[in-house]
Amino acid sequence: METNRLGRSTVRVTSVGFGAAGIGNLYRAVADDEARGAVDAAWNDGIRYFDTAPHYGLGLSERRLGAALAGRPRAEFTVSTKVGRILVPSPDTADRRDDAGGFDVPADHVRRWDFSVDGVRRSLESSLTRLGLDRVDVVLIHDPDEHWRQAVDQAYPALHELRAQGVVGAIGVGMNQWQMLERFVVDTDVDTVMLAGRYTLLDQSAGRTLLPRCRDRGVGVLAAGVFNSGVLATDPPGRTYDYGPIPQPLHDRARRIAEVCRAHGVTLPQAAMAFVARHPAVATVVLGAKSPAQVRRNTACAAAPVPDSLWTDLATQGLVES
Repeated sequence: METNRLGRSTVRVTSVGFGAAGIGNLYRAVADDEARGAVDAAWNDGIRYFDTAPHYGLGLSERRLGAALAGRPRAEFTVSTKVGRILVPSPDTADRRDDAGGFDVPADHVRRWDFSVDGVRRSLESSLTRLGLDRVDVVLIHDPDEHWRQAVDQAYPALHELRAQGVVGAIGVGMNQWQMLERFVVDTDVDTVMLAGRYTLLDQSAGRTLLPRCRDRGVGVLAAGVFNSGVLATDPPGRTYDYGPIPQPLHDRARRIAEVCRAHGVTLPQAAMAFVARHPAVATVVLGAKSPAQVRRNTACAAAPVPDSLWTDLATQGLVES
């Protein structure tokens, strides 16, 4: 599988990445062997970039990913994790489920927002322990939507120092919005941004200014949420958009896009991946999976060719921004 350099850093990522929220029991529990099988399938299909976070399953995703990667040549894979949420033991809630986080795991910890220098270092040390690694390649500030000042004044300088010391290879920010990501790209020296759901077949809002700025400043884009949480993951389109019911006009548009895709011999999920991957600022498309079958489906779709005429037709019909 093709690899790309992540911005100006020396870190490289495969053109398809493995998003590990699913193996942290996102929405439903996954057996240990199925989670391990998903990572094994990704490896067998050539994926060498794996993304996780403490938030995913209250650390379960990191533990499972680390166990699945153990014993593999460390120089052959790239791992990213995130900072901004500290996991605090909570024995009083251990008999409950993590409903607030959306993960089917015991709520034996609670999340605490912390973008301080000490919080960043504590979070990273804990992640390394769960992953069983002596280093991670990429560290992302995770969802600082309501914490801009602390994130830019404390978390970013802490990561900048860790990068200068060679502790991490690349630093960045991961969010479900593009406006604050653009502020980080303009005001700091990040290597990468993880952009979730804001550059897709149904939402090209990040393509107007954020992605051009990333390209101009040498910031690599880790593109996530390319299916907008479900509507673009199936053909015909699903009924979930950004983790809720899809508005009917948007679903109608997705159906029209799917019809144009079929006329070109392309499925909707295949087009959803290819549309994002073709942007020159995008270094990798991160696809979540919780089973070997999902992984194999994703990599097969990503590898299938898509004719340039499809993009021309979609733009001509006003279904995507040209």
